[in-house]
Amino acid sequence: MATKPPAGDPVQDAPQVAPPQHAAAGLPAIVHTLKIAQEQMGLARTARTLLKVNQKDGFDCPGCAWPEGDERHTAEFCENGAKAVAEEATLRRVTPEFFAAHPLADLAGRSGYWLGQQGRITEPMYLPEGADRYEPIGWDRAFAIIAEELRALASPDEALFYTSGRTSNEAAFLLQLFAREFGTNNLPDCSNMCHESSGSALNETIGIGKGSVSLEDLHQADLIIVAGQNPGTNHPRMLSALEKAKKAGAKILTVNPLPEAGTERFKNPQTPWGMLVGTALTDLFLQIRIGGDQALFRMLNKLVLDTPGAVDELFVREHTHGYEDFAASAREADWDTTLAATGLTRAEIERALDMVLASKRTIVCWAMGLTQHKHAVATIREVVNLLLLRGAIGRTGAGVCPVRGHSNVQGDRTMGIFERPAEPFLAALDREFGITSPRHHGYDVVRSIEAMRDGRAKVLFAMGGNFVGATPDTEVTEAAIRRTALTVHVSTKLNRSHAVTGRRALILPTLGRTDRDVQAAGRQFVTVEDSMGMVHASRGNLPPAGPRLLSEPAIVARLARAVLGAASKTPWEEFEKDYATIRERISRVVPGFEDFNARIARPGGFTLPHAPRDERRFPTRTGKANFTAAPVEYPHVPEGRLLLQTLRSHDQYNTTIYGLDDRYRGITGGRRVVLVHPEDAAALGLADGAYTDLVGEWSDGVERRAPGFRVVHYPTARGCAAAYYPETNVLVPLGATADTSNTPASKSVIVRLEPAGRAPEAAGTAGAAEGTPDRAAAQ
Repeated sequence: MATKPPAGDPVQDAPQVAPPQHAAAGLPAIVHTLKIAQEQMGLARTARTLLKVNQKDGFDCPGCAWPEGDERHTAEFCENGAKAVAEEATLRRVTPEFFAAHPLADLAGRSGYWLGQQGRITEPMYLPEGADRYEPIGWDRAFAIIAEELRALASPDEALFYTSGRTSNEAAFLLQLFAREFGTNNLPDCSNMCHESSGSALNETIGIGKGSVSLEDLHQADLIIVAGQNPGTNHPRMLSALEKAKKAGAKILTVNPLPEAGTERFKNPQTPWGMLVGTALTDLFLQIRIGGDQALFRMLNKLVLDTPGAVDELFVREHTHGYEDFAASAREADWDTTLAATGLTRAEIERALDMVLASKRTIVCWAMGLTQHKHAVATIREVVNLLLLRGAIGRTGAGVCPVRGHSNVQGDRTMGIFERPAEPFLAALDREFGITSPRHHGYDVVRSIEAMRDGRAKVLFAMGGNFVGATPDTEVTEAAIRRTALTVHVSTKLNRSHAVTGRRALILPTLGRTDRDVQAAGRQFVTVEDSMGMVHASRGNLPPAGPRLLSEPAIVARLARAVLGAASKTPWEEFEKDYATIRERISRVVPGFEDFNARIARPGGFTLPHAPRDERRFPTRTGKANFTAAPVEYPHVPEGRLLLQTLRSHDQYNTTIYGLDDRYRGITGGRRVVLVHPEDAAALGLADGAYTDLVGEWSDGVERRAPGFRVVHYPTARGCAAAYYPETNVLVPLGATADTSNTPASKSVIVRLEPAGRAPEAAGTAGAAEGTPDRAAAQ
């Protein structure tokens, strides 16, 4: 039987600490999955729902964007995917009576965990100007309020239309169409905060901002480099692919500041042997200092250049541009700088080189550990340089693999959710719909916050996500949002963004992936694109959480009709009735989607074209793959300070908090912990179990403080620390972003650790301070 949501916020001031684990998944993952699913859905609903996850006739997991193979397991989901499904398919409900009992001030004082545990929102809710709580509102009146505010703007560019990576292709296409018909390119999205650096680097170097490998390529690789990524928590189904590659003879090189259980050993819950013993994955672990990856790959490139016969000269000659300038720059790499930047030894880097030279088919996978630094784009370009030297683009079992973190974040960008759209896309959109799209660039996420802060943006419309929880510089962001006239959130569940509002606010409840979607033309499905460019259908199978929910395409279509009125010739009403009509228009606007409706009807969907992968054709400005050269950068940390990376716990997906534990790292019962190497902690006078405030230091001189974190002695790289977001987003300056991509530099924050300004709750103080093992000593 499903359980009720927690009545009060649990105390998190005294988390318990045990040694970290050295294997991921296995029986504990199954037990935890079933526990969470039963609490949210009950047993019968759990079986009916989980058996449809990622199946060809089922729905796409609302979690990560990892692809499925053609052959599917009966249980085609991971622990964290099951948590995401359970929270969406929950039997818990947030009704108007809930909002009547909880004023805005109460919601603002709650944790993200508590808010998310309350359940699905069942009716549209409205916060009038000056009111202290949300009240129910009809759909027509809600759309009229949005139309009123949008029409009152001095310019369409005073509106922001944010998109979360959960949004379907159909809804994303309609949203960008509406925004451009309205007159703005202000289409910030969650990609601005994660893989924008990947897209920037890949577009310049290979001509397309997506990965170049398939799932089958991973299975056939000789060497897989996993850099700045924790697949055991963030993309658990990737472990199955790594296991299959390993059993086929692949070597795995892991580059990360923290040892992670998922890359050490995978206990595959699909087999008895996997459950009991598992497979060791990493052959070489390079525990790199935060931000040292560019220096590492630059030195590897120098060593490849210096090794006779190591460069694929035919590929370089026929398919690349800029080799001479790059080679001259790479040959200047020196060991002193490399070792200082990386914290590695020369012997470790030479072992990595041996693995690279022994491989004919190399794939490099990466995630936020590479993309969220000032020099992130230059780092990823350096990764591409290595693959170009080895001829590892457009070869089976080789290529680039940026691992996307949200189920349709890549598809949303393909559909046109981008503040800097290309002219061919806009021209095709204009021809199809008879509109004139704006050509000037819009705002990304950081520039959107700046625009709200400065009074240049007055309406924020968010299609899913948790804008407040996901963005940097929390105090600045929240103050900026409170300056707006109206905030609108299309949501399934409560989060922090609903408690930080403009003068007026709306919550528009929508169908989730698990919900059955029936429109005037009958039962509908939507489509998504995974991290490897595969497009497939998603069909929910559960009755909606309430009779007053609307689908995302219906919400956008009705909003467009309310705002644009009879002047719009776009058939918004037809789009709402039958999503096939949306896909027909997509097929005439977006390259690769020709004959969309017929191709998506095939079980498993279809793969989008990728010129570098498919034909070694590189649609760059030079017509070839581009080598690049940039000065090596890495963070310089003053004495007595640490370099902090923000990260997720295992009971977390993006900003959604499923629980208060981080099982693989040995943390239970709380999230306000900071992981510090014992020798760094000793130098700073911080005992394991002490409490500290994290204080950010940046060039603007503003003090940014995250108070009350328990110090955990942990085997991080020396000089580095780690703590969970969104609690530490307050430390990330709005202006600290990656060059070119403007992605917040959330993985390299200089902090000092001061004695905590407040003591933890008495209930847990003794247990937290006494008898806690030194985790590094326990390794």
